[in-house]
Order: sequence, then C-alpha cells, then structure tokens
Amino acid sequence: MNIALVGINFSKECSPYIEDLFSLLSADKHDIFIAKPFYDFLISKKTIPSNFICTVFFKDEKLPKIDFFFSIGGDGTFLETITYVGNSETPILGINTGRMGFLATIPRDKIRDALNSLQKDQYSIDSRSLLEIQMEGKNTFGYKNFALNEISLSKRDTSSMIAIHAKIDGEFLNVYWADGLIVSTPTGSTGYSLSCGGPIMMPTTSNFILAPINPHNLTARPLIVSDESVIELYVETRSKNYLLTLDSRSKSLEKSTVFKIKKAPFDAKLININNNTYIQTLKNKLNWGYDVRN
Repeated sequence: MNIALVGINFSKECSPYIEDLFSLLSADKHDIFIAKPFYDFLISKKTIPSNFICTVFFKDEKLPKIDFFFSIGGDGTFLETITYVGNSETPILGINTGRMGFLATIPRDKIRDALNSLQKDQYSIDSRSLLEIQMEGKNTFGYKNFALNEISLSKRDTSSMIAIHAKIDGEFLNVYWADGLIVSTPTGSTGYSLSCGGPIMMPTTSNFILAPINPHNLTARPLIVSDESVIELYVETRSKNYLLTLDSRSKSLEKSTVFKIKKAPFDAKLININNNTYIQTLKNKLNWGYDVRN
C-alpha cells in the first residue's frame, strides 16, 4: 500500500505509540510518504527507525496514487490533511494525539489495532460533504477553496460590527449586523457553529447551517438550509477589510468582495474502524448519558 502521513508535534507521552506505528509500517513494507514539516519533527525527536525508508513530500507536490492518508494529531491536523487530499477523495485515518477527536477518532493506544483492520479490509468509509467558495474576479485560496467544517466571515482590527448581506438561491434573506457569520457543514456543527448556538447535525444530513456570531439583533438565529442551496454574501464594514476563514486557513478581504458558497463537487472520506457510530462519538466526547440521575 501507498500511505501518506501528515502530522503535528506530539507530546512525549505519545512517542512510544508513534514509534510503534513506524515499526509496524516498516515491517509490512508499505511505501510511505511523509509531509516535510512532520518529517522534520520526527527526525528531531528520533522517532523514525534508522533503517526506515520513506519519501518526503511538500504540500503542493504531486504524489503517486495514495491508498490512505494518516492524520496524526487532533481535529485541526485532520482539517490540514484535507488540504493535502483535495478532490482525490483518498480515505483518511485520523489518529488522535490531540484533545477532542471528533474527526481524529483513533486513540493513540489503538493504532496497532487500526492498522491491522486496514490490512484486513475491516473498515468502512464515512463520506462527509464540504463547502466550496467562489469569489468574483478573485481566487484567494486557489484550488484549495474548500472547507470540511465551516467557512466564516468575521471583523478584524475594530470593535465595530460588520453588516453581512445574505441571499439564498438569489433571494434576499437578511443583513446580519454581527461580529461575523458562520456557514457550517454537518461535520462542522460540533465546532465553531456550536459555540454560537448552532444545532448539532448528523453527518448524513443534507444541510448547511448559517450561524451569526454575536448578532446585534436577537431575532437573528441560526438557520438550517439545504446543501443544494447557493449562499451569496456581501460585507459592509467601517474597516477596509475583514477576515475570511476556511476551516483554519484565513485571508483578509476587501469589503467590496462578493462571493458564493455551495456544496463542493467532492467529499471527504473518513475511515471508520469497528463501525464506530456518530452517536457513540457524541456520547463519548460530550459526556451525554452520564448524568448521575440516569
């Protein structure tokens, strides 16, 4: 198999598990590709065996066909891995060396079991929809104009609110006077949108969420729309610019920019080991069902 690894710095407590991973990969004689920033960290910590053979690659470098991407870190690292995968829809295994782990669901002490399941084809694939953004006359994010969790607009360098004009399928919806606005996928419903009062949605739900950030008008509530909709946004602000964020990637935009958000023509493919359900993940991560009164 061809396996590509993307990761982030991990703690000393995680080192034995990652060392074990590389020992397993070396023994099984897979073709291993490691992203350059992660490779440099592994070398500095002497995590890779001295006889380990791999290919180091850069983010925009074209790779041969990859069977699996391994994301080693937390959910932020998983979102970064999505930018490496792009529209290839290569399945991603999220190994959790971070904290929450809604996307990186494989605990560090279960790496050996997960790799064994991959080799035996004992896994399933969860498809997750992504957002795609298109800007008039601009290509700010290049071909990486997509997001798995959310696309958000927010004010910057000022205490004043911004006014976000929103249309759905060409029909005027509202002007959000707020600190910003989040357009979230079902996957991102447990992220930034949740902290702004948005609902949690099952990943298979064919919808998006519009969640205002600290709206001045209290009747501006989170709204669920079909993922077949095209969302058009335009910002007014007293400042010269505002911030546009795709997951964890941000750019400053001029206030004259008009752009559209819609469902991307490709999905993210998440590897599910042991048929772990989304409901199980919610219960584990949010401590649902553990009330002492139950």
